[in-house]
Amino acid sequence: MLAVARGDLSAFGQLVSRHQTSAWNAAYRFLGNKADAEDIAQEAFLKILDSADRYQPTASFRTYLYRIVTRLCFDLSRRKRLRRHQQLPDLAANCPSPEGVSIFDERAAAVRQALDSLPAAQKMAVVLRYYEGLGYREIAAVLNTTQKGIDRLLARARATLEDRLGGFLEG
Repeated sequence: MLAVARGDLSAFGQLVSRHQTSAWNAAYRFLGNKADAEDIAQEAFLKILDSADRYQPTASFRTYLYRIVTRLCFDLSRRKRLRRHQQLPDLAANCPSPEGVSIFDERAAAVRQALDSLPAAQKMAVVLRYYEGLGYREIAAVLNTTQKGIDRLLARARATLEDRLGGFLEG
């Protein structure tokens, strides 16, 4: 980022190629819409480029990126009040039979619906922890809270998801 701040566009290209998939994945898992996820990822990198001269390396670039993606997702979610019922990509391809695909589709829809019912901060904490693999410290930096706050967010989210998905967990 420091090279980007000095005007090195090839350094920016490296940042984009290294992190664009992560940005898209987080946005897609939060929003449930491929086109919106692409828009969010692109807008995040445009914001990064636009503010490169003001970048302060107080956290890892990945944390900085997820903070921007999170804010953009929250903003878009508030504006559109999306109803999302898409499933995560490419996972049904591993199911061996039409019955397996049907079961997978039903479970994926239930998980998506349960995830979508969470408050925005809980949902993003789940996405960043369980889908993106971030640690509590990084998630706390992204969501501008404490590690204890993240622990509480994730505990409430898990309890809600267990309550809403109990039938699938038993079967």
